[in-house]
Amino acid sequence: MKKIWVNGTFDILHIGHILLLEHASNLGIVRVGLDTDERVKDKKGKDRPFNCIADRIHFMKSIRYVDSVVTFSTNQELIDRIREWEPDIMVIGDDYEYHEIIGIEYIPKVEFFQKIKELSTSKILKNEKK
Repeated sequence: MKKIWVNGTFDILHIGHILLLEHASNLGIVRVGLDTDERVKDKKGKDRPFNCIADRIHFMKSIRYVDSVVTFSTNQELIDRIREWEPDIMVIGDDYEYHEIIGIEYIPKVEFFQKIKELSTSKILKNEKK
């Protein structure tokens, strides 16, 4: 069975997240790497995350498409988690296709998942309509 890596904030879960995780699980065993609260604050601002890391871990573990969850607080820690897991495939949203992907050099294959464009956690938190 192939090992699949997915990482992100996963602060406010929406159907796009679930579809990405479902797709990943169709490829193999899924490990999700979650940004710690401190890292989310640094990346997204002082009002984030909306849900604390303990809750986000619990949410992820309750999803049937997720086999295990780890956290990371720095780029190096993310790389270390990827190297420890030795994934065969990374699944990531297609909005990252032309951005730097941390740890990509340690994963043989990256698969870009087509995101549902009108969905985003930022829009949900701003109460914006689709």
